[in-house]
Amino acid sequence: MPEKRLGFSKRRVARRGQDLVEAGLVEPSQAEEIDEVSQVFAMAVTPEMLALIVPGDRDDPIARQFVPSSEELITLPEERADPIGDDVFTPVKGITHRYPDRLLLKPVLVCPIYCRCCFRREKVGPGGGVLTSDELEVALDYIRVHTEVWEVILSGGDPLVLSERRIAYIVSALDTIEHVEVIRVHTRVPVVEPGWVTPGLVQALKVSTPVYVVLHCDHPRELTNAARTACAALVDAGIPMLSQTVLLKGVNDDYETLSQLQRALVRARVKPYYLHHGDLARGTSHFRTSIEEGQNLMRALRGRVSGICQPTYVLDIPGGHGKVPIGPNYLRRDDMDDRYLVEDFRGGVHIYPPHNV
Repeated sequence: MPEKRLGFSKRRVARRGQDLVEAGLVEPSQAEEIDEVSQVFAMAVTPEMLALIVPGDRDDPIARQFVPSSEELITLPEERADPIGDDVFTPVKGITHRYPDRLLLKPVLVCPIYCRCCFRREKVGPGGGVLTSDELEVALDYIRVHTEVWEVILSGGDPLVLSERRIAYIVSALDTIEHVEVIRVHTRVPVVEPGWVTPGLVQALKVSTPVYVVLHCDHPRELTNAARTACAALVDAGIPMLSQTVLLKGVNDDYETLSQLQRALVRARVKPYYLHHGDLARGTSHFRTSIEEGQNLMRALRGRVSGICQPTYVLDIPGGHGKVPIGPNYLRRDDMDDRYLVEDFRGGVHIYPPHNV
């Protein structure tokens, strides 16, 4: 186990229904339901997120994200244990190589907090483990010999649960691989465990190879003062930040919430990157919107919210076929008149002339 950051026993991380009862957040009658679900899909809620939950409100958007619900025990026929097809693109333990020029390095399958919508919920958890030193070296050797790999994405689990020493070792090892020109770190830590963004962690991420930190954040209330301070520590050190958000029913599937979130991210100097359509993970149907609902939200953002606040709405095609943008289309061809029809953000349609060779 990582020697520092997985010391959960010393902190008031909620891991069972009774913890939430004692915190005054749920009724005692809910504890059994929560524990039943957490036997199937891991549960952990950090003190920072516990403090944001509205007591007794099962529809609270923070509670919906992190407090287990019996709805998770409902599996639809189309849902999968491996919804985005990681397994078929895993040549060695800890590596997922789906795209030609980039791959995932997953050094750990543990998170500080477990999102109820997680697409890797079948693999992550307290027993998810960490790559051994030998396994990590095999994974790094795979990257070394695959010279087409331009970018390495540290994922998991959450790679920032590792000790600063371990993070520094991995990032430094990647820094020495000549063909790796970008390192990306996917994490929730600056939001859910902002105190872990220490000068030591920042220093561990500062190498010659550009490092980008991609923050998972789904609701504007997550961007507390402490979270913004953590983001500022990274950005002020010259580490650019992007964000990814999952479109979740009852959490952020309305214009006001989604626009507030994108603006709050930009104010924190975090550039919105992806808005993910919900994956077909087991037990997550209560979170998924329709694609049309997602497209309508993107239409609502366009023109009404600054361009730097616009994420790309994407779908990860089941079976490992990769991500594709699925946002609304504003252009169509009028074949009869050999011209284009362009729709503006208010819904007005305008003529654009054809290309003349």
